[in-house]
Amino acid sequence: MSTIQKTVDVSVPVRTAYDQWTQFESFPRFMEGVESVTQLDDKRLHWKADIAGVTREWDAEIVDQTPDERVTWRAVEGTKNAGTVSFASDDLGRSTRVTLRLDYEPEGIVEKTGDALNIVERRVEGDLERFKEFIESRGAETGAWRGDVKPTGEVER
Repeated sequence: MSTIQKTVDVSVPVRTAYDQWTQFESFPRFMEGVESVTQLDDKRLHWKADIAGVTREWDAEIVDQTPDERVTWRAVEGTKNAGTVSFASDDLGRSTRVTLRLDYEPEGIVEKTGDALNIVERRVEGDLERFKEFIESRGAETGAWRGDVKPTGEVER
């Protein structure tokens, strides 16, 4: 399993950055290779992405989500991955540090070679930069979900 951790500072308040991140179906607008994300319910997502020229699909489950702090997920079927995106406000509340930690399992020789060449790491870095451009150019989120997903699986709306 490989791990990537990248951070970007965005010039919007933490609530704006977090609320935009909860709009999972908008991910193809700033994540390279992501063809679609379908939110199945409060905790489950279906992903379709192009990884090293191969279309991959997987279902992911949100296992911990706290508004303005973090979203943690894990794949439950398909391409193996898990991670956390966390949000931290600056002292003045005008900008947000977004940190993404991704654990993933490259499949096949092409993906393993891409991993060795840090292609996934550069893609994640680019995705965070495009998220920054997306949210800063808008200045406001496209929607929001303010519910909590507890590690026990309970959802509080």
